[in-house]
Amino acid sequence: MEKSRLSPTEQPGHWDQLETMSPADLVTAMAQCDQQAQQAVEDIGPEIARAIASSSEKVTNGGRIFYLGAGTSGRLGVLDASEIPPTFGVHDAFIGLIAGGDSAIRQAVEGAEDNRSGGVEDLKTHGASSQDVLVGIAASGRTPYVLGAMEWANQEGLLTIGITSNPTSQVASLAQIALVPQTGPEFVTGSTRMKAGTAQKLILNQLSTGVMILCGHVEGNRMVDMQLANQKLIERGGRMVSDALNISMDRAKQLLTECGSVRSAIDTFEGRD
Repeated sequence: MEKSRLSPTEQPGHWDQLETMSPADLVTAMAQCDQQAQQAVEDIGPEIARAIASSSEKVTNGGRIFYLGAGTSGRLGVLDASEIPPTFGVHDAFIGLIAGGDSAIRQAVEGAEDNRSGGVEDLKTHGASSQDVLVGIAASGRTPYVLGAMEWANQEGLLTIGITSNPTSQVASLAQIALVPQTGPEFVTGSTRMKAGTAQKLILNQLSTGVMILCGHVEGNRMVDMQLANQKLIERGGRMVSDALNISMDRAKQLLTECGSVRSAIDTFEGRD
């Protein structure tokens, strides 16, 4: 295939003869690549903001956000979705779907990403509808599992968001909101878990955090609805209550235990006051 027809992530990059480089030189070069990924995400800030605003409207009205991808892209979506309940106390608002099912999180499932109907079937299993949002994630922008799902989602009236590092890809053209960080060639040619994957992770972080803030699950800078699932989180919650109310840590933890959440503890104390 001609170089000009390759996805940017598949083209050979600036760095070569990697096996001859020292560990220090490798780290320096990879850090420069990471900076490029961060800049690529910063460059599409307005589009990410639009995606946050549109998605938060859907979630506010009872909709869900489906992350859907294969391989690294799918794993990053599953990871971000899995962190929403403990961080924000919200269940089932974000759902991560990966080609090949949950077993593909740890080990590749041969051929799963090439199944164009697989993503559609996964969405239907969860009862996806026009209330919801589909975020299709594919660095190359041509993964059949993702493309089939995005085509179906557009037909069914879902809001579709595409995350890809290939501006001329089908994912970009199918998406109602295209998030295209132009990360360019990878440090290791074609290894999209690196620059493209870093950009995807940054975008997903911003998207989910922005949506949760707009949906009211952060007050000030505090995740007031987080789950108190272990001692570390109880301590963190206690500090939030203590700082917000200017009371002792012991009193704050007592309130937290009685009320069950940072939000309730603060509201209860202020109500008594």
